[in-house]
Amino acid sequence: MLLKHLFLKNIIFFYFRTMKLKSFFPILESLSTHTAADWRKDLIAGITVAVMLVPQGMAYAMLAGMPPIYGLYTGLIPLFLYAIMGTSRQMSIGPVAVSSLLVLAGVSQLAEPFSSEYVVLVIMTGLLVGTAQLLMGFLRLGFLVNFISHPVIVGFTSAAAMIIAISQLKDFFGIKIPRFSHSYETAQYAFQHIAEANWVSVAICLGGIIIMLILRKISRAIPGALLVVILSTIMVYVLGEDKLGVDLVKEVPKGLPAFQMPMMDWKTIMILLPVVFTVTVIEIVESISIAKVIQSKHGDYQIRPNQELVALGVSKIGGSFFQAIPSSGSFTRSAVNNEAGAQSGVASIVTGVIIALTLLFLTPLFYFLPKAILASIILLSVKSLFEWEEAVHLWNKHRQDFYMMLTTFFVTLGFGIEQGVMAGVVLSILMVLYRSSKPHMVVLGKLPDSINYRNVDRFDTVKQAEDILVVRFDDQLYFGNASHFQDTIQEFVVEKGEDLRLFVLDASSIHSIDSTGIHALEEVFKYLNARNVQLYVSGMIGPVRDKVIQCGLMKLMGGESHFLNVHQAVVYFQGLDEGGNDWSADAIQTNVL
Repeated sequence: MLLKHLFLKNIIFFYFRTMKLKSFFPILESLSTHTAADWRKDLIAGITVAVMLVPQGMAYAMLAGMPPIYGLYTGLIPLFLYAIMGTSRQMSIGPVAVSSLLVLAGVSQLAEPFSSEYVVLVIMTGLLVGTAQLLMGFLRLGFLVNFISHPVIVGFTSAAAMIIAISQLKDFFGIKIPRFSHSYETAQYAFQHIAEANWVSVAICLGGIIIMLILRKISRAIPGALLVVILSTIMVYVLGEDKLGVDLVKEVPKGLPAFQMPMMDWKTIMILLPVVFTVTVIEIVESISIAKVIQSKHGDYQIRPNQELVALGVSKIGGSFFQAIPSSGSFTRSAVNNEAGAQSGVASIVTGVIIALTLLFLTPLFYFLPKAILASIILLSVKSLFEWEEAVHLWNKHRQDFYMMLTTFFVTLGFGIEQGVMAGVVLSILMVLYRSSKPHMVVLGKLPDSINYRNVDRFDTVKQAEDILVVRFDDQLYFGNASHFQDTIQEFVVEKGEDLRLFVLDASSIHSIDSTGIHALEEVFKYLNARNVQLYVSGMIGPVRDKVIQCGLMKLMGGESHFLNVHQAVVYFQGLDEGGNDWSADAIQTNVL
């Protein structure tokens, strides 16, 4: 335990030592240039997002299997903490549909949704996810999420959207649906018992969707979700709960969340690890993607992924002590926040203050709110998760990526959320390994009346000398592709024939090399030497050249076998003098002492 404490202490100390105060609290930097107009814009944006967050928060909490009040709790501490520590000035965090579904899918296997035990486990999940993200930020591991490809994310989110929509059938039809292991079983049961549907509930849900769509067409500034919540609540209150017979939210606790230590039990932590992993990965990918999309519309700040991980982690950890469910970046609320003119994290602080006022004074008004309206909010929100245009684009332009997307989609839909995420991660890593193991290698020829060399398969006019072969390798040279590197060169050499006397390796695109790559290059040198073929290397960049020198390969090959470019190598071999094109010592410059 002591070693664990010291390890964490050293990580945190190292992180803080390498960070400036404004880097750790980015809001200080944005406030240093804040004007009166910026404060006004933040106020307007904060109010606008709060109007969206109140109904969405309650809806997404219910999607996560939690009482609606926990969605509002999630709009407090996490917002305040992220506003201070996040590098995105416009991203709005809080409960979101995909995270809520991930939580429901994982934690519902351990406890019944809406039960007290379930609530404890969900809050504990938030603490663990936050801890994982915080540690990843401290250890600067944000780059790991780059190994999950965009097609995999598209496939997963599209399947998640369908699962979310199916999960709302119980409130849409107003019928009781037993819990099933797979979403298709839920859909099958719902439509088999459609005769038992409460058509008032159906009408309320459809009416809510139609009204929100109409208002969205008129202006996105109109808070459609809040308006349908108000209208439906008034309708139920006036017409009477008993007469309509629809399920209501009913009692919503009043007041701010109390400070409460999340349950810490090692056995439970181990059980929750699969869902923690899933939520952590998806939330990081989604949040950082949203932050970068929003930032691309501005030019006055940068997104720092590792600091984002720290901010997201701290916001979840802090939120878990005040009964918040796992929070993440919301694309819709972030877009609205940006369009409303948010200039800094102050907008999120304003949103949090309004949520606090709602908890203090307005929760009794939610008693008559129909659950069907919350279902309508969720159903409309998942519409944006279906990326049909991206699927069509992948089919037309990147067929391999399309199949990756489709595989992730069907695994998620057929086997479950966690299995879908794992399949997506594995597919992404396998694709990286496959593409890296067979990098682009091409034979080059000289363009007429030029010193430039280009791919012979792309340029019909290039010329090749009978005794010279020029090959370019377009990747790092490492253990994963070293064998392919050697085999392909041998194929090119055999194909060239017995007249070959010079092999020029254009190394300008080799950005990194490891010991296996060095060994492969040495084997190529020996192979060519045995065939009485000279090996020249051109355009090798400094860091790669340093390693070649350190390993003694430069000495073995000879310094005068390295050149600044292909043309210089060929001219040197042919013994021509074209005004300074002879060998240059710059080709073997090194920082190795």
